[in-house]
Amino acid sequence: MPGVDTQQMLTTSIKEMPKIPEDINAEITPVEFEKLVHSYLSNLGEELKEFRSSHDEKIVRSDGKYQIDVYAEFVALGGEIKVLIECKRYKEKIKREVVQLLFDKIRSIGAHKGMIFATSGFQEGAILYAKAHGIALIRVIEGQFTYFTKSKESQNFELPPWVNIPKYVGEYESETFTYLIQHDYLDPLKEFLFNK
Repeated sequence: MPGVDTQQMLTTSIKEMPKIPEDINAEITPVEFEKLVHSYLSNLGEELKEFRSSHDEKIVRSDGKYQIDVYAEFVALGGEIKVLIECKRYKEKIKREVVQLLFDKIRSIGAHKGMIFATSGFQEGAILYAKAHGIALIRVIEGQFTYFTKSKESQNFELPPWVNIPKYVGEYESETFTYLIQHDYLDPLKEFLFNK
């Protein structure tokens, strides 16, 4: 449109977007949750020559045996990169200690990247610790919470049958944006895993 500043329109629309409620937890079984996250990782690795991911991996090291919800390995720049992913289905927000435990596993196993997917949000201490140690935090929510209307009425309604929203999506916040991760949009996870 002539005379309209597109950047201004985008900024305004982002500021006016409703925020997804913090007090919601996805209704998903533990195994379904881990398999959803594993499928995200499997889809990410399709473009790579050498990529493998597994669900419920057991890794033995000199200091003990570790159970990893989702594990991935790939080759980049001639070196093998190991990724540990924890799936936390909690009612309360994830505490700093949970992120610290993942960081300890990363160091013991010799991994390079870590991610936590959770059905609840994350406490401020967990967020700060994750940022300081390069761990990605993703909240998994039911896809219906990403559908908004401009109605003044309550958001408690059934989705129209023509709406094509995934059952679950991952909410991933970077420094500047909030991304909604789903099977056909995994770019922010690719950026985290392959470009840092």
